[in-house]
Amino acid sequence: MYYKNKIKTLSEIFGTSDILLKETSINIAGGVYPIVDDVIILLKSHQIPPRTAEKIQGLTPDEDSAPSIAKDIQHTFSEEWKKYNEILPQHYDEFKLYFDLIDLPELESKRICDLGCGIGRWSYFLKDIAREIVLIDFSESVFEARKNFSGSDNIIFIMADVLDLPFEDNTFDFILCLGVLHHIPVPALQSVRKLSRLAPEFLVYLYYALDTRGTLYKLIFYFVDLIRKLISNFTSSTARSVLTEVLMWLLYMPTIFIGKILSMLGVDASKVPFYLYGHMNLDRIRQDVYDRFFTSIEQRVSREEIHQLSDTFSEIIVSDGLPYWHFLCRK
Repeated sequence: MYYKNKIKTLSEIFGTSDILLKETSINIAGGVYPIVDDVIILLKSHQIPPRTAEKIQGLTPDEDSAPSIAKDIQHTFSEEWKKYNEILPQHYDEFKLYFDLIDLPELESKRICDLGCGIGRWSYFLKDIAREIVLIDFSESVFEARKNFSGSDNIIFIMADVLDLPFEDNTFDFILCLGVLHHIPVPALQSVRKLSRLAPEFLVYLYYALDTRGTLYKLIFYFVDLIRKLISNFTSSTARSVLTEVLMWLLYMPTIFIGKILSMLGVDASKVPFYLYGHMNLDRIRQDVYDRFFTSIEQRVSREEIHQLSDTFSEIIVSDGLPYWHFLCRK
């Protein structure tokens, strides 16, 4: 059993020594939670995705009682990360951008939580630094994360609602939540405040409100967002695959090409939409298209709004670098 040597860690995370580990479940303070492929399922029965529910003995899949928005979130991100489940070299380049505010050696011997982990593409580069990492996702992407961490023994895998976690205050030393909270039906900064109790340091990335951009750039993204609203209701895997290809070649690639031409001419191309995707391979661009256009919820925040988190944190550091906005909160 994967968790046999992790009972102490689980006791600390859940704040109780009343833990009984079984082959396919774990009893925590009287509550029984299934374990599927080394993933601890903390979701309520009606929240569990049907394909996962089918693997749990005695549980009948209940698709109708879950809110439609929850099912949409689970479906979209489960399908996205099953399709784009590989840790790519470009992910390390992006990791360095997100972690420009973090002194990585300071994370040694710390317990880290990755909220909305997806396939674990950021924590993958922390697994040999941190003492322990708890990977949490609402979707079946956490099973892909388990595969990506098959050689690691310091990871806890949990399927749960990131805003309904049964953990004690300051359970973790550090939390990262990158590109997650702007896709859920709760105001993103409100979610940051709610999650602040779990750790003294919190690294967050939320879509920016284009507050560094001019009118033309904002107008272009207004039409891009209209496209997202029109096609995000398409749930067919075939339709999404076709639309991903169309959008990549008709929207991303032309602007990347224009940006490269301008750069060759000595013109600053950083303000050309999607230009910065030019260093990525096609699969990484496809994943971004899927992530951007097939999510029904997209929130954006300004730098000024982020600083309003000072009502919860003693220090807020917003990076001046891409991607906008990623920021570090300290209590």
